[in-house]
Amino acid sequence: MTSMSYYDALPDPDRHEEIYADTPGKRLLAWIVDMVAIALLCALVLPFTAFTGIFFFPFLMMVVGFAYRTVTLARGSATWGMRLMGMEIRTLQGQRLDLGTAFLHTLGYNVSLAVFPLQVISIVLMLTSARRQGLTDHIIGTAPVNRMAVY
Repeated sequence: MTSMSYYDALPDPDRHEEIYADTPGKRLLAWIVDMVAIALLCALVLPFTAFTGIFFFPFLMMVVGFAYRTVTLARGSATWGMRLMGMEIRTLQGQRLDLGTAFLHTLGYNVSLAVFPLQVISIVLMLTSARRQGLTDHIIGTAPVNRMAVY
């Protein structure tokens, strides 16, 4: 009989509660950090649009935010905010996100933001599900975990 490691599959949340503990609150704080980082990146991009980006700044935030989230999730399975909070997103098999999964996760996040009822459902799921998964996590098979507990 072989034993399962964190890299084979995510542990049972009932027996390893520390892996999923406090992730909803950490996600909120990470989101705030990420929004500040995205706004700063947009401010850096603004001069390259001859400052016309001011007229479509929300769209600029969406595009830069999509790229930021996809790239940071693909490179380290966590955005800068998530890294600061000591957490990351893993597949249910315990793997880090690849580019395709990072893209799908970001797409699901953006759809949830655009459709308010989906965002509410996602928040309720984060607060009530055993692995603290949002709607996108449930659909694509990912879960937020505390980084130190995984290694």
